[in-house]
Amino acid sequence: MKSLYPFLLLCLFCKGLAAQDVPQQSYQLIKTRNEVQYKNYYLLSLFEQLPELRKMLSTDTAFSNIYKSKTAQVNEAVATCKTDITCYAKALKFTNDEIANIGTRLALFYKENNPLGNLVRNHLIPSGCYAMFAKEQHKTLLIKAWEQDAHAINYAIGVYVEGNKPNYPKIDSISFSLTDKTFAELTSASAWLALQGNNKLFFEPAMLFALEALELNERNEAADYEPMAKGVNLSAINQIKKTEWKKYPYSVILVPGAGPEEKEVALSPGGMIRCRLAALQYQKGMAPFIVVSGGRVHPYKTKFSEAYEMKKFLMETLQIPESAIIMEPHARHTTTNLRNCARLMFRYGMPIDKPGLACTVKSQSYNITNLLPERCKKELGYYPYKNGKRLSATESEFYLNTASLQIDFDEPLDP
Repeated sequence: MKSLYPFLLLCLFCKGLAAQDVPQQSYQLIKTRNEVQYKNYYLLSLFEQLPELRKMLSTDTAFSNIYKSKTAQVNEAVATCKTDITCYAKALKFTNDEIANIGTRLALFYKENNPLGNLVRNHLIPSGCYAMFAKEQHKTLLIKAWEQDAHAINYAIGVYVEGNKPNYPKIDSISFSLTDKTFAELTSASAWLALQGNNKLFFEPAMLFALEALELNERNEAADYEPMAKGVNLSAINQIKKTEWKKYPYSVILVPGAGPEEKEVALSPGGMIRCRLAALQYQKGMAPFIVVSGGRVHPYKTKFSEAYEMKKFLMETLQIPESAIIMEPHARHTTTNLRNCARLMFRYGMPIDKPGLACTVKSQSYNITNLLPERCKKELGYYPYKNGKRLSATESEFYLNTASLQIDFDEPLDP
């Protein structure tokens, strides 16, 4: 266990950061009615949800002028773009100059003891949603969070309006043909809708357009089964509060998904075997909870959720109680199986110094320990977990890293 402590110190007190400058398990995310929104654009959601901030931004002349300029661009696009999809996207996306100018304006407003300072101290840092910027000065962290959210909006519009190639084209691509006149009509209406209602903050037209693009493409996977804490995971969360952790060597048994390639198949043979391997470890008393991880991934636009189908199999076939199963229905790759499991362990108040147990078939198990860390570093920008001991060909230990709370700006289906 001694080898664990340097890693925890790295996670929790990165290079001398004070305790208040790290994510806090007691922090409760401020959610929006649209679950996709706060998961992708948490800073912008806070701008809307916190009254003092909304008032500050809505009454500032410079920000009001940015909103008016964007409104004029969108109205012009609706009037003139016709079937030119890129024309609509250009009107709504943020330019590099706009992103820089807005960042400069936010920096000018920022003070440690005003609403923006309170935002960083009381929300951005303890939430962990911008954990990769935690070592920055608070003003810089705010600017980088803004830049991340702006680029996230641009990315979603780029993929789901303009048809740009996503990171995983086979499973995440746009649903429409760019030459389809119906799509152009839908895009025009979507642009107009982005200006309606009480949406007067400088970023709202672009953000709403991005969210509508995800909706039109039936790509609201980030909201699947939410709010999970009040639904599919409520029984397990109630059990977490009563768990005597000292009785178990591990906090959770993680089961990565294995999506089928046939549309009519709900749960693949690989998913069944992984569930059986996990159930065996659960029955041995290795951990009080099984985390089933996997979203609606394979095949393209499947209606079946790997996590839901695995939970169903564990309960109905293997007789595992619902109170012992935690669903993680958003991961689309093995990298995010581990990352999202770490997130739930943290958000649900599990002990972060206790290892988890990754349980899967031999090939994937060795991939998790040998190859996946560097893939995570390349794709996510950090290591979401640290390997512990290997117990067998199908089981290995892992320790969570709180950097996993960082929002991934270029994966809008599982940010």
